[in-house]
Amino acid sequence: MPGSLARPVAWGTVSSFSPAPGIGPIADAAPASLCTRQPHVPADRLVAEMVPPPRFDSVRFSTYIPDPNQPSQTEAVGVLEGFAAGLGGAHATGTAKRGFLGFGRAKATRVPAGPRGVYLDGGYGVGKTHLLASLWHATPAEPALKAFGTFVELTNLVGALGFQQTVRTLSGHRLLCIDEFELDDPGDTVLVSTLLGKLVDAGVALAATSNTLPGKLGEGRFAAADFLREIQGLSAHFRALRIDGEDYRHRGLPEAPAPYSDEEVTKAAYATEGTSLDDFPHLLEHLAKVHPSRYGALTDGLKAVCLTDVRPVPDQSTALRLVVLADRLYDREVPVLASGLPFDRLFSEEMLNGGYRKKYFRAISRLTALARDAGRLVEAH
Repeated sequence: MPGSLARPVAWGTVSSFSPAPGIGPIADAAPASLCTRQPHVPADRLVAEMVPPPRFDSVRFSTYIPDPNQPSQTEAVGVLEGFAAGLGGAHATGTAKRGFLGFGRAKATRVPAGPRGVYLDGGYGVGKTHLLASLWHATPAEPALKAFGTFVELTNLVGALGFQQTVRTLSGHRLLCIDEFELDDPGDTVLVSTLLGKLVDAGVALAATSNTLPGKLGEGRFAAADFLREIQGLSAHFRALRIDGEDYRHRGLPEAPAPYSDEEVTKAAYATEGTSLDDFPHLLEHLAKVHPSRYGALTDGLKAVCLTDVRPVPDQSTALRLVVLADRLYDREVPVLASGLPFDRLFSEEMLNGGYRKKYFRAISRLTALARDAGRLVEAH
């Protein structure tokens, strides 16, 4: 796992949290504060952490239960199993061990020409991420030769390492899986498409899922045409697998649980080991000082996150940073206990109707699930 593959994170103190008035320590140690953390993450850890998130540790093709009424689901499993098996041979960079960040690779014979990627095309709730993670697990290569991350994590990696270093780092991999390839940011799409072109030339196999372009008829289902067009010259390298299934969009967003009081949140934070406690507006300010690629490290060692005074997010840049933090907390299954406004009121109507609305809906859904999980912190005390 990532923690065993990388060096420890160095921390820098930025600010501190003061308990709500009238609340004193009720445990041996005060809770941690995300706002005191300024993680300096080694580059090798950023790459080592590109694995399926903890909630997908145990998924396999055998644990994916196809809907008997949707034969395309069974077909997709068979195609992906064959794709994984075919990745066991040599690739462009050979099978020799790589040096740090991809340096010192041995030269080898290039792989045969032909499709080197699969694109999982389907609506919500059909298990695309389950299948993508299963492909990663099934590919016969050591974890250091496989990478799995969201589109945002990949762009953050480029931001942290630089484009050429990212190419060198990933070009020795057998497989790169990209979940939620985002088609709503033309600049990032061109950046990642260019990166993938370099990796394909190096013999790296690709697999991806994507979001639909905003404003498209049938949004949320069957984005293959959009995906293949947006990645431009790479389309010939992908085989699109259509995965039919029930469209879960009609269910809408789950209702967020009612927030707790500042006193309840603070008391739970002081009474629960491994919990952080922060004022929400201060946390949003702090996120602007930490590169998004380090948001996972920001939550290292935490069993729960407690937030007071949750308010509407003031602007889109702040909102997009919060989306990344919500993804990292959800990946790590870290409960979030909060006071203030419920999480379904975080984003303005303008944001929820704009080009990034899918990201905001996802963040609301994930934070709502984590808020439900956090209820036990109050019940226990």
